[in-house]
Parts: sequence; structure tokens; C-alpha cells
Amino acid sequence: MNAKTESKENRLDSVKWLLVVALIAVGVVGNQYFAAESILYRVLGLVVLAAVAFFIASKTAKGQAFLTLAKESRAEIRKVVWPNRQETTQTTLIVVVVVLVMALLLWGLDTLLGWLVSMIVG
Repeated sequence: MNAKTESKENRLDSVKWLLVVALIAVGVVGNQYFAAESILYRVLGLVVLAAVAFFIASKTAKGQAFLTLAKESRAEIRKVVWPNRQETTQTTLIVVVVVLVMALLLWGLDTLLGWLVSMIVG
């Protein structure tokens, strides 16, 4: 891309982002203005405004980068090997046992130090 096209797109991106912010503001103000209306209609209006704002934002350079990141993240999550039920249960039990042992050790240490301080203070 040449510099003129890139700067023109950057200006258009700014306009698009301003439009997205304006749509969000219309949603907030409209939700307050139509407070007497049914919540269903207000939610539907907000969903439509959010969808339009998302569509406009996705047409910007940063929006395209975000969508690419989301697609790549989804592909990476599919590559993760999740533990099965037995591994999850075993890991959970190990964590519970370690927490209980540490709690008993800290309780014993606290009791011992409290007893020593009371002996010194009198």
C-alpha cells in the first residue's frame, strides 16, 4: 500500500471509531430515555445497536486485527489437551490434602508461638 491510501484509511478508521462511540452513547442515552418502555424492547434495541457497532468496528484496521487474534486464539484452544475426569479428580484431591496439611502446620505454629509469647509476657 502506498502512503496516501494508508493515511486515507487511517482517517476513515477514526470516523468509524467515532461512529462506534456515538452508537454506544445512543444506546446508553436511549436506554435511560425509554426507561418506561418494556425491558424486552430496550434490550432488543441495545443488541441491534451493539451488533451494528461491532460490524462497523470490525471494518477498521484494529478491528480486523482483533478478529484475526480471536480466530487464532480459538484455533490454539482447540489444540489444548484437556485433562480427563480421573486426572482432574486426582489433582483436586492433591490440592485439598496439601491445603489441609499447610493449615494444620500453620495452626500448630501459631499456637506454639502464642504459647511462647504468653510465657514471656506472663
